[in-house]
Amino acid sequence: MSAPVIPGPHTSEELPPLPHWEQTPSDLKAAIREVKGALRARIAGSGRTVEEVFAVAEERVRVAVSEIVAAKRRGEAVWPTISYADIAAGTVSAEQLDLVRRRGCLVVRGHFERGQALGWDREIVDYVEGNAFFDNYRGPGDDFFGSVGSKPEIYPIYWSPAQMQARQSDRMANVQAFLNGQWKHESEGVQWFDPSRDSLYPDRIRRRPEGADSGGLGTHLDPGTLDLWMTESYQRAFRHLFDGTIEQYDPWDAAHRTAGPQYPGSTMCSAFRTFQGWTALSDMAHDQGVLHTVPIPEAMAYLMLRPLLPDVPDDDMCGVTVNQVFPASEKWHPLLMEALTAIPDVRAGDSVWWHADMIHSVAPVRDQQGWGNVMYIPAAPWCPRNERYAADVRAAFETGSSPSDFPEEHYERTWPDRFQPAQLNETGRRGLGL
Repeated sequence: MSAPVIPGPHTSEELPPLPHWEQTPSDLKAAIREVKGALRARIAGSGRTVEEVFAVAEERVRVAVSEIVAAKRRGEAVWPTISYADIAAGTVSAEQLDLVRRRGCLVVRGHFERGQALGWDREIVDYVEGNAFFDNYRGPGDDFFGSVGSKPEIYPIYWSPAQMQARQSDRMANVQAFLNGQWKHESEGVQWFDPSRDSLYPDRIRRRPEGADSGGLGTHLDPGTLDLWMTESYQRAFRHLFDGTIEQYDPWDAAHRTAGPQYPGSTMCSAFRTFQGWTALSDMAHDQGVLHTVPIPEAMAYLMLRPLLPDVPDDDMCGVTVNQVFPASEKWHPLLMEALTAIPDVRAGDSVWWHADMIHSVAPVRDQQGWGNVMYIPAAPWCPRNERYAADVRAAFETGSSPSDFPEEHYERTWPDRFQPAQLNETGRRGLGL
């Protein structure tokens, strides 16, 4: 059987141009029809068909899925685990690095001392109880986390001393720099982000008590919605999917991802994250309503090309729309769902990380055994996009407000013991752009 003929590279000027909408289109269905037609024409202009290009993405994914399914069958761990000590000492092995890049996720063992993490957990309880949070809690502020059905499970708290101490700690900065370093951050004469500096993206906490029932969260992604196909910078970021050079697509390439806009919504993230992450504040077993991912970074190519196939209606992007998370489903992505994999057991002080484009979910649980408590802290390196958002973060920090990416709940504005500007160290000041 002869090898497929891959057309030579075209310059972008030779291919049909793409329309783009830098703000949310007023007529979503019309815009979807228009951009899908243009994307198909561009792929055709490269000398390939949509089906041929999708087949390349599908084969890459199929190989990864079969590896993951076989590893599970053999009882092997799918998630890479790396000790914090090896990251700090620079002694992570080449084999471990290769696995992280193949799987796009990892657990950092002993990221913080277990006693430190358990202490932070107690301090958060004292912080919310001391400020009568439960007397004033008004219910979930967004539709997404509201679906878990707990009372509450996600606390809209951002500025506790515990959270800020973790965000600005040397141990967190070391891990974030290590994770950022897995990405290609310089190309085309541009430094797309600074891997050694994080923007201290503030997020919430989760506390799920023993005995809890939780509905979990369905399979989804967080890097954006229709803007991934419709804005100019994302069209450039995913250029290899649409210009006949899919073999060159690299999910670890940050080019054009760190400047562009994102369509606003209640579940958006204004920052560019290399990895999403959380730090465990309790011990958690792998079967107690924990995070699952599809540990295949290349799956993004499959997800981006799938709506262009002829079985998808012309005004539909496989269910992706604005003001909701990007869904991944059995209906449109059954191959990907075969690889959905839980994290291993974790202990308080371990941290869990997954590539920002990765499909993930939280499993439902009934009568949970043990607490399920985490602080959400990602890796969000300093770049133009994150520098702009840092101005909003600074304003929220100074007034104790909810950051602008999140519902306007503002519980902490009057809390006297929230973390104060005078308590920032150098890492904290740099992360807020001070």
